[in-house]
Formats: sequence, C-alpha cells, structure tokens
Amino acid sequence: MHFVSNPIFDSASFPSEHPLGFRRVGAVVELCRLLGWLDDTRLVRSDEAPRKVLERFHAADYLDALQAADENQSAPREVRRRYRLGTPDNPIFRGMYARPARACGGSLKAAELVQRGGIAFHPAGGTHHGRPDRAAGFCFLNDPVFAILGLLDGGAERVLYVDFDAHHGDGVQDAFAADERVFTFSVHEAGRWPRTGALEDRGLGRARNLPLPAGGSDSELAWVLEAALLPWLAAITPDALVVQCGADGLFEDPLCRLEYSNGALWQAVADLVAAVPRAVVLGGGGYHPQALVRCWSGLWATLDGRKIPDELPAEGQVLLTGLGGGRRQHGNVEPRLLTSLADPPRPAPIRDEVRRAVATLGAA
Repeated sequence: MHFVSNPIFDSASFPSEHPLGFRRVGAVVELCRLLGWLDDTRLVRSDEAPRKVLERFHAADYLDALQAADENQSAPREVRRRYRLGTPDNPIFRGMYARPARACGGSLKAAELVQRGGIAFHPAGGTHHGRPDRAAGFCFLNDPVFAILGLLDGGAERVLYVDFDAHHGDGVQDAFAADERVFTFSVHEAGRWPRTGALEDRGLGRARNLPLPAGGSDSELAWVLEAALLPWLAAITPDALVVQCGADGLFEDPLCRLEYSNGALWQAVADLVAAVPRAVVLGGGGYHPQALVRCWSGLWATLDGRKIPDELPAEGQVLLTGLGGGRRQHGNVEPRLLTSLADPPRPAPIRDEVRRAVATLGAA
C-alpha cells in the first residue's frame, strides 16, 4: 500500500467561501499519522505533471490560460468566458494551476507504483469533471484520466474506472468513450449536476451509469455492488482499477442526498480492489469537513488492514474540531463527528426503483 501526496495539499486551496474552501488532504495525512497508520516510509511524494504530459489530454491554449490566471491572479473577460475560469464554481486563486498539476502527477505516480500489483491511495485526486479545454465543476484538470493513462502505459490491457462521487463522472467517461481498453461505471445521485449519466447512457458500449434517487442507505450501496458492479467487473475482467471515492454521498454532506455511512463506502471500495491485481484509489468531492476527513482516513485504514478505533485520541479530536464547520454548516458540529471515525450503519429496505434500475442495467 502506498499513500501518494504532496506538501502543496497540506493547506486549503479554494477560497474560504467556496464549498471546497477547507483543509482536506493535509488533515487526512495528519490524522493518519496521529493514529500510527502512516509514516515517511509509506508516504510517496508526487511531482507536478510536466506540460508535455498534461497535453496528452488537455489543450495547450487552455493550459496557457490556466497558468496565466494562476500567475497573474486575474484573467481577461474573454479568457474567463472561454475557459470557464473566474466563475463561482471555478474561481481564480493562488495555486489553481500548480495544485491540479501536482494532482495529475500524483495520479501518474500512483499508477506507476502499482504496475506490478497492489494499491495506491491518492486522496488529492478525483477531479473527474475536468475537460480538455476548460474547467468544470470545481475541476481545473482531470487527474483520473492520467491515472488511467498511466496504467495503460504500464501495461494494463483493460482498465475499469468506478466513480462513487454523488456527481456523474462525466469527464472521465467522455475522455475514454472511444478507447476499447477502458470501461467506466458511475454510481451517482439522480438529477444532480452535471445532470448527465442517465441509466440509458452506455457511451459507446463500455460505460454504465446508475443514477440513484435521493435518500439512499448502506443497504442500497451494497446491493448495487453485489447485483450490478461486481458482476460487470467479472464480465469484463479488467487487470487494473481506478476508483474515485467522493465523500459527498455520505449522510452528512450538505450538498448531496445519497445518505450512506462511511463504512458502506469503505466496504464497497475494499470489495472492488480485492477483485483486481492493481488499483489506484482517488479522492473526489465532499463538502462536510469532518465527514470527508474521517471518510478518507478510515478508507486508508480499511485498505491497509488497520483496526478502526471506537474513539479517537484527544489529538485527533482537536484536529477535527479545528477544521471548523465549513461554510455551509450551521451551528455546532455533531459530537460523534469529532470523537469517532466510523459512522453508525445506515441500513434500510432497498427501494423498488433501485431494484428496477439495477435490473435494467444488468439486462443491457
């Protein structure tokens, strides 16, 4: 197991008023260190992906505009309009090129580390909306694309990309629509931005999409895995896997409503990576500070075979408290989100519309 990161991710990136304007990956690294799950022998530093590498997917003129906006902390109106920069979703801030370029480098490093097998965890990755020629949905570059390219470059013949973010993994699906070596499966919330990824959307035949209705549960996520995802994995027999683990499907998330526990996501990812010889596990969305940091810390522990403590040590509780409530949180943070790592399970009967959707997907 490898944990891939870079010191640039230690602090918050987006402005404080943005939904992602809080400390994310740096807090995960710190909490995992406090719990004795991570030291310098396991933490692999990522480098910035070179321009010539980024141009394998991203347009040179867009990269020029992104770099200039980062350096100047401004952009002309036409540049903002053309490349979707300086919008409320994709604001101009210090590091808006350097950080995503290092995230792409991290996804490439993760792919390199698992060439001979194993798992690499890169929580700063997962920016699945990035387009070749523009920013989209808080994503300036698309690092999952580079994780997949890295695996293919390393000899993988069939790569499966699985996306658990509450938002459809549109950028990755479209990037590999014509590549017969890459398959995509996105489990997301129905009706949520970017409002793509309909149940009937198969891409050019190698994409599967499962939009779930709001108000989900652990039971439904487990059902999706057993009845749809794992059977499809067995049918296509990939020799490499990339998993995007957005934490915005959790019950506490203020923007989305899939409402499962972090333990359900941990188990789903663990079951998937056990079925392939090599896997890259990425982060993604997630807009509740404590829920996100607890989720990705516990995911690292689960994949690394660590025991999740019933109660966090005092230093861990102080760390989570120091994250604040986030811009969209009101009032005090629920105490259990400061004192423990694992959520209580959230079982519920599987709804008929979910059963019908899985049946339709399986019949495709």
